Amino acid sequence: MTRTTALAAALALVGAGAGVLGPPDPASALYGEAEIRPIESNLAAKPWVEASAASGASTAASAVDEDPATAWLATESAPGQWLQVDLGGAYDNLRKVHVAFPDPGAVYQYTVEASADGADWEVIADRSADSTPGAGGVDLFTLPGTRFVRVTVTGASPGAAVGVSELQVFNYLRDDVILGADLSWMDGSQSREYWVHPQAEDRGAGPLLLDVMADRGLEYTRLRVFNEPRNESTGNLNPIPYQGPERTLHSAQQVADRGLGLGIDFHYADSWADPGKQPKPRAWAELEFPELTDAVYDYTYDYVSRLVAQGTVPDKVAVGNEIANGFMWGSEAVGAPATEAVHAGANPAYFRDQAAIYQSQPGGGILWQYRYSEDPAERQLYLDSWDRFTTLLAAGIAAVRDASPQSEVELHSVVGRISGMGKAGEFWAQLTTRLSAKGQDFDVLGLSYYPEHHGSLAQMEANLHTLATTYPQYKLEIAETSYPATGGGTQPNSAFPRTVQGQADAIQHVFQMVNDVVGNQGAGALLWEPANWQSMFRSVPGMTNTSEPNASIDVYNRSRATHVLEDTVYAAVETGGTPALPDTVRMLTTADGSETAVPVEWSEPPSTGTAGRVRVTGTTEHGEVTAVVDVVDEYAAVACDAEVSGAHYGPLAVASGTTCLGEGVRVFGPVNVAEGASLVADGAAVTGPVSATGAALVMLCGTQVTGPVSLTGGASVTVGDPVLGCDPNRVLGPVTVNDTAGWNVIAGNEVYGPLSCSGNQPAPVDNGFANESRGPKSGQCGSL
Repeated sequence: MTRTTALAAALALVGAGAGVLGPPDPASALYGEAEIRPIESNLAAKPWVEASAASGASTAASAVDEDPATAWLATESAPGQWLQVDLGGAYDNLRKVHVAFPDPGAVYQYTVEASADGADWEVIADRSADSTPGAGGVDLFTLPGTRFVRVTVTGASPGAAVGVSELQVFNYLRDDVILGADLSWMDGSQSREYWVHPQAEDRGAGPLLLDVMADRGLEYTRLRVFNEPRNESTGNLNPIPYQGPERTLHSAQQVADRGLGLGIDFHYADSWADPGKQPKPRAWAELEFPELTDAVYDYTYDYVSRLVAQGTVPDKVAVGNEIANGFMWGSEAVGAPATEAVHAGANPAYFRDQAAIYQSQPGGGILWQYRYSEDPAERQLYLDSWDRFTTLLAAGIAAVRDASPQSEVELHSVVGRISGMGKAGEFWAQLTTRLSAKGQDFDVLGLSYYPEHHGSLAQMEANLHTLATTYPQYKLEIAETSYPATGGGTQPNSAFPRTVQGQADAIQHVFQMVNDVVGNQGAGALLWEPANWQSMFRSVPGMTNTSEPNASIDVYNRSRATHVLEDTVYAAVETGGTPALPDTVRMLTTADGSETAVPVEWSEPPSTGTAGRVRVTGTTEHGEVTAVVDVVDEYAAVACDAEVSGAHYGPLAVASGTTCLGEGVRVFGPVNVAEGASLVADGAAVTGPVSATGAALVMLCGTQVTGPVSLTGGASVTVGDPVLGCDPNRVLGPVTVNDTAGWNVIAGNEVYGPLSCSGNQPAPVDNGFANESRGPKSGQCGSL
C-alpha cells in the first residue's frame, strides 16, 4: 500500500529521549490541548530483545533494562570487549543509538556497529578517538534492515570499568505504516458540517468529515459493506440503507477523490458483525452450503469489480469482520449450548426470532465448545465447522484476487483479554493450514484493539510479537482502535486519562506498537469511527450541526519525525571546574539521512562545587538538548595491588597485578612490567629503563625516567594526559611505543631522545598537548 498524502512536519519526539525536535506547534487552535510529539521508542528494552557479550554475559541484560544503576561489566581484560543486542527482526527506521557507561569520570572509546544478520557489520558510529571524559554519547544513523546492534569498547582511560550501563536503540515511525480510520458512518453525516476551525474567520478545511480528516493527515479510510442493511430488532430493511452496497460505492468515490487509501470491509451480513454476532444475510439464509459458497464468491467478485470499474480500486479488502468465531452462522448454532449462548443470544433479534430461516442451513460458525472434546462425534463437529468456515473464506479471497489482483486481502479477528493467544493461536493455525490446503492465502492479519476487551498495551504488543514471529509472511495491522477524550479516570487495562491529551497519547501508543513489530511487519493502525465513537470531535456550542476536531486529531500529522537530534551530550569535570560543552550538536534529516551540525545555546550551568551529576539545558532551532555533567573529585583512578614507597634500589619486576609508584618514590634500577601486569607511576622518579611487553597497563604521570621507555604489545598506555589530570613526564632517553591494542595517550612530555611508535591500534594521540622531543619523532608519533 502506498502513502497518498503528504504529512505535516513532525516537530518533537515521544517516549525516552523526548524533546529532540523542537517544541510542537500550539494545538490550542483545535478543541482542548494536547502536546503531540513524533513517535520514538527504545527497541532495546523490548521483552523479546536478547543481549549478549564477549565476556560477562550474565550481566548483559543489565545494559538494556533502562536502569542506569545496573550495567554489563566485562569479565575479560582483552581489548575489544563488546555488547550486542538482537532486536528479534529487521527494522527500517532506526535512527539513534544512545550509549551510557558505568564510570562517570572516565573516557570511553568505542564503536557502534549494525548488522542485518549478525555476520556482516557496518560501523555507524566511531568514537574510538574520544579523549574527553563523559559517561556516554548519542549517535545518529540510517541503515534499513538493521536487526543487530553492537557496541565495542576499543579503549577506556586507566581505572575505568569496561562495560555498558545502558544501550538504547530508537525506532521512528516508518513512512509505510498507514495511519487511517474507519469512517463508514460518514455516509449518514452528509448534513453535518465539519470544520477545522468553525468559529474562526478562516474555518480551514471542511465542510465534510473527509475534508477535515485529510487536512489533518489521515492517509487511509476503511468502509464497511452490509448486504441489505436491516434493523437489528425487527429484521426489516432500513429506510435509508446506510453502509449498503450503493452508498458505500459513493463513499469510496469520495475517498478516492481526496487521494486517500481505500479499504473495504465485507461484513457478509445485513447488520453488524463482530465476535458475538455474525448473522447471514437474509438473501442467503436458506441457501444450501454449496450455494452459499457460490453466493459469497459471486457477491464479492461483483462488488469489487464495480469498485474497480468506477476507478476506486481498493488497496485492501477484508473478507469478514472480526471473525474470531467464524461468520455467517447457521444451523450449527442450534442445540449447541455454548454456541447458542454466544451465537444466538448476542445476535440480532431477527436471528433468534426467525431461527427457522437464519438457522435452517449450515453456515460458517466455529464450534469452539467442542475444541477439547474427547467425544469423537463432537470433535468431528468442531473440525467440520472449521472446514465450512474456511471454505467460505476461500471463496471470498478467490473472488477478491480474481476481481482486483492488485488489492491486498485482509483477515480481521481479535485476541481476547481472557482467552488470549491460546484460542487465537488455534484460530490462526487452523485457518492458515486449511486455507493453504484450499489453495488460498491472504496478505494482512488484522486485529482489533480496545483495552477494555483486549488487555493492556503490553499484552497486545506481546500478542502481535507472537503472531509476527509465527507468521512472518503476513503484514500485521490494528484494524480498529479508539480511546475516549472525556469521562474521567481511565479505560480498563489502560494508563491514559480520558482527556484530549490522554486520547492522543493512547492512540499514539497504538501507532508505536504497530511500528515496533519485528521485521517491519506492522502495516498500519486504524481508528474506529473517530467522529462518532470515542470521538475526536465535538459539537460546537451555538452552531447547529457543526463539529470541530479535538487537538488529539493531530496524531496523524505529528507522529512522524522529520528530524532527529543528538539530544544528549555527556561531560565530566573535577569539582569546582567548568564543563566544556559543545557549540553544536548533530541533526539527522529523516527524508534523506543527511546529517548537519546545528548550533546550541546552553543555559548557565549549576554549581560544580560538590561531586554529583548535574544537567544543563541547551536550545537549538530544532529542540532542546540536555548536557549530563558528572562532577567528580578525581577522574577514574587505578586500584593498586602493591605500592612502593620511599626508595627502591635495584631492579623492580612487576610480575602480576598493579604496582603503584606514588609521589616522591625513587627507583634506582630498571623497571620491567610482565605480560598481563600493570604499572602506575605518579610523581615518581626512575633512574634506569622502563620496559613492558604485553602489559595490561602502563601509566606514567608527572614522573622522571632517566633512561629509555620501551612499551610493546600492551593493552593500555598513558604517558602523560593532562586532560585527565595525568601530568606530563620528563624522559631522559628514547620513548618507543609499539603494537598497543587499546587506550594509547602520549601527551605533553619532554623527551630527550627519539619518540617513535608503530603498529598501535588505535594510533596514539596527544589530546592537544604536544610532546617536546630532542630527537626525531617517527611513525605514528610523528605528529604528536
